[in-house]
Amino acid sequence: MANLLLAGYFGAGNLGDDAILLGFIHGLGNTSHNVTVMSGSPEETNRNYGLRSFDRRDLNAYKTAIESHDVLVFPGGSIFQDASSVKSVAYYGQLVKIAKSKGKKVVFLGQGVGPLTTFLGKRWAASAFGMADAICVRDPDSMSTLKALGVNRPIRVTADNAFLLPQPAESDVQGFNVGGMKAVGISVRPHGKKDEIKNLFGELARLLFQAQIMPVFIEMDRMHDGPLISEISKAQGGKIPDMRKVATPMQLQQRMGRLESVIAMRLHAGILAATMGVPPFMVSYDPKVTAFAKLLGIQAAPNVTGLSAQRLFESFMAFMKDREKNEAIMRRKQEEMRQLAQQNIEILEGLVPGSARI
Repeated sequence: MANLLLAGYFGAGNLGDDAILLGFIHGLGNTSHNVTVMSGSPEETNRNYGLRSFDRRDLNAYKTAIESHDVLVFPGGSIFQDASSVKSVAYYGQLVKIAKSKGKKVVFLGQGVGPLTTFLGKRWAASAFGMADAICVRDPDSMSTLKALGVNRPIRVTADNAFLLPQPAESDVQGFNVGGMKAVGISVRPHGKKDEIKNLFGELARLLFQAQIMPVFIEMDRMHDGPLISEISKAQGGKIPDMRKVATPMQLQQRMGRLESVIAMRLHAGILAATMGVPPFMVSYDPKVTAFAKLLGIQAAPNVTGLSAQRLFESFMAFMKDREKNEAIMRRKQEEMRQLAQQNIEILEGLVPGSARI
């Protein structure tokens, strides 16, 4: 039995990060490990998922907790990047440094890496990964980023731990009453100039509706996506259906299961759709989205910068014409990703003594 301390952007109102956490927990199965989670909202993490946790912003609590834990585990996410702020790399790099100073193991399992463009971001990331006992990344681009930083530890490409989430029972999948129209999810996030995303996806929603397809906006991050969805809906007359205030990734999976497809800026909107056998059409704002679309192999993700609603609509409609073929390809990829993600668990169990299943 080992005491595992999980670090990441968990309990912060982002369903994608919570999907990573829960996929990892599900992958552990009936092991004898004790798990503690660093969470942005410990009470919510405990209430929703039954996991012991403490405030991830409390460095003193972390220093106390690491003393009684054997392994610091990073189950994934986009925390080692400096596109939003170099502070993320600095903070999580500090956690690694403290853990190693206490003689603890540090493992990265299905981790995303990059983009890293600043001198300090690159330096701190290279230092953190250079001290790791095991490194598994979720895509080849993350491996290339680490190698370019000079990380000479063994690096293995696995997959995002959210692929370990089980599919809900078919009886639990909830659909939409949309007057007989097929429904397509749209996952947006703020990016670029203030009104670009609002105008692009508002116009896309209008074009889809004209084509007898019901657009349904998906809130993956309640802090950032919710206000944007409200603005888009208001600009279009306030009548666009949405999936908002969904409490858990499993509830979102249930709702996604009745969609024809998901047009996704958010990486984990695409991943959760894939876990339900729903082909995602990815729209890239970040290299991680491009990398995921490349892994699925069913479409090249158009970059959102400079993209017109008409071009996006036409590309998506062409994608939908090949839906059956894309769904068959994706289902094979879905199982491949699940098996690769399971390797994260196997690598952890190989490092931790006494990890036999109970």
